Amino acid sequence: MANSKIFAYLQLTRPANVVTAVADIWAGFAIAGAWDAMATNWIYGDQDFWWNLLWLSLSTIGLYGGGVAFNDIADAELDAVERPERPIPSGRVSKKGAIGMASLLLLAGIACAFQVNLVAGGLAIAVAGCALLYDYWGKHQHIFGPINMGLCRSGNLLLGISVVPMLLERNWFLAFLPLVYVAAITIISRGEVHGKNRNALFLGAGMYTSIFVAIFILAFEKSPGYLQILPFLGFLGYRLFPPLLRAIRTQEPQYIGKSVKAAVLSLIVVNASIATAFSGWPIGLLILVLLPISLGLAKKFAVT
Repeated sequence: MANSKIFAYLQLTRPANVVTAVADIWAGFAIAGAWDAMATNWIYGDQDFWWNLLWLSLSTIGLYGGGVAFNDIADAELDAVERPERPIPSGRVSKKGAIGMASLLLLAGIACAFQVNLVAGGLAIAVAGCALLYDYWGKHQHIFGPINMGLCRSGNLLLGISVVPMLLERNWFLAFLPLVYVAAITIISRGEVHGKNRNALFLGAGMYTSIFVAIFILAFEKSPGYLQILPFLGFLGYRLFPPLLRAIRTQEPQYIGKSVKAAVLSLIVVNASIATAFSGWPIGLLILVLLPISLGLAKKFAVT
């Protein structure tokens, strides 16, 4: 009984998705040049960056887990009709218990970020605020909803960069990458229950394509070995477009759902590609190691 209760609470946090949020932080570290500094500092015995990596990874786990749990809390009545198997409508988790857990996760995420610096703490508060705004209002807005969801991920990437606060001013524009990508996922996901959203699927495909172009340009500008980005982008395309094309062809909810699931977990590949543009393929591969972990968790826990 205790194990089933724990499993139900874990379902609320969507563990497979949480791993993709950790990838945001690790990509942010690459943008900030922290991985190179960490390798040097390891040699000389300075562990600050490693501790910061731990604190910010824990922060995003709390922020993401708490944010998606509040999403289920906000949707409890709707899920009772459309997804009665979810933890709250099924009665496996009480709404009061879910609110308590989600609140503790968000507070823990904010507290962990403040262990790094004040800027990181402020960004964590902003991410938590964006998540709650989406859960209770933003997702019901046709235009602002996808932007709102994208802002959560944008803040998460900036949270990783904030390990070196002075670099935020120079690299803030990179927040548009996860914003556009996640907005595309959100637009596509609107057909997950009822289907028949071909225009949204085509729009999402165009937005995905813009991400490929932007990351390639980024790699071209940042590294003389920019061609090393191609295997990462090729892998990303392999994961994204076959399920999306099938969804476009059929417009059936189950195939749209599979496309959304593939895109959510492929956030790890997006982050690996961004990291490769800034820190080279070894860091990209390091982040890519998170993908099999996320895929494994996705077999036990729902992604959407």
